[in-house]
Amino acid sequence: MNARAAPSSRAGTPHAQLRAPAKAGAQHPTSPRPPRFLTRATAQILALLILCFATPASAAPSAAYQTRAQQLLDILATPGNETEFFAPLFLDAVPLDRWRAIAADLRARHGTPVALGAVRTESATAGQVEIRYERATVGFTMVVAPQPPGRVIGLQIVGARIADDSFDKVMADLTALPGQSALSIARLTDSGPQVIRSRNATTQMATGSSFKLYILAELARAVAAGELRWSDVIPLGPKSFSGRLMRWPDAAPMTLHSLATAMIAESDNSAADTLLLALGRDRVDAMVTASGHADPASTLPLLTTAEAFALKMPAAADLRARYAATPDARRALLRDAAARLTAASVDVGSVAESPVAIDSIEWFASPTDSIALLDRLRHTGGDALPILAVNPGIAPADAKRWRYLGYKGGSEPGVIAMNFLAQAWDGGWYALSASWNNPAARVDEPGFVALVTRALNLLAQDAPAR
Repeated sequence: MNARAAPSSRAGTPHAQLRAPAKAGAQHPTSPRPPRFLTRATAQILALLILCFATPASAAPSAAYQTRAQQLLDILATPGNETEFFAPLFLDAVPLDRWRAIAADLRARHGTPVALGAVRTESATAGQVEIRYERATVGFTMVVAPQPPGRVIGLQIVGARIADDSFDKVMADLTALPGQSALSIARLTDSGPQVIRSRNATTQMATGSSFKLYILAELARAVAAGELRWSDVIPLGPKSFSGRLMRWPDAAPMTLHSLATAMIAESDNSAADTLLLALGRDRVDAMVTASGHADPASTLPLLTTAEAFALKMPAAADLRARYAATPDARRALLRDAAARLTAASVDVGSVAESPVAIDSIEWFASPTDSIALLDRLRHTGGDALPILAVNPGIAPADAKRWRYLGYKGGSEPGVIAMNFLAQAWDGGWYALSASWNNPAARVDEPGFVALVTRALNLLAQDAPAR
């Protein structure tokens, strides 16, 4: 499962230095790709994540920078001359065949590139370039080398605006997805969430790492009640099967704040399992009910990530057959089979490519449930809100449409979910929760991120009028 932190997927961040983008919770590139709790997400529209300059660009571009911008249009439209455009440093990180695949994907999504749009720079070597395609305008952050001939050393896709887009088009695209999809968008008011758009909003969906929001909410509650402090230190463990902290020393001392940040911003599985058990599974389960979940029995007890994927292993077929029972029976099974349900039992290759038991061994919530949880965090989250905003889940240029944007998502084969808590520049609060499940095949994660980004951009555009 992912950690599409933003946009890298996903427990990653929206930015990566000159190397292949890492996904939150991903293992070494030569290892089998683990399931991801989207963070991805992260999320980005595409996996070209090289050097991000998030400061708004404003300076007029130099003639040299303008020339490179025009050349970007040319190589996006037709393969060729990339070695004259990109510096060797860039092509070492993004080989030519990969670049051409990315350019082809953009053409498949948005049509032929037809014109150069706005070009703005924040220095002589860094800025933003817009390319107008037949069906969208795509923004790029572009960085050129200061030395002649000024080849491009950094490039990042930072968002796409669909021409003549609308909520009706977004909802139609959502409805067309194979499998089951669900979405709710609500304005958060003093009298509760007011739904703006919805589809299958009360349907219980597999949501992957989105369950970590319940852990965050219980931690925030305990801190607000004076039972804990964010600065309290606990040992790391038990470790899970993916994420940055799995390689840290056993029982490394960690503050609750550091664990929560890793759990949310990176979707680190070891951080989540450590916090779930340290807070007490019963207390986190109680938060599921207290937050307004309409069907707690569908998801309780909340599994650790190690338990969930140990249950998905071929060797655990007997346990899976017994797991779909009452919450109390599931708790008894987890106690009795604890020795078999550890990270050591997880072979990520068994669950990395195809959906496995996403209708039974998962964390379930409807978009309505998730919006209720986000609204609770808005009111009582305290220092949890800055943690939610570390990884906004979408490209920086799109995230900047909001005064505040908090995010947590989740993904694994057949599952993706994205949950946003947003404050508009006029002070209004909104929440968006979207999920897509397909037990028959992997879902198109970048495509779903693009779809949800469109919905958020439309909401940001319309928010002042609401």
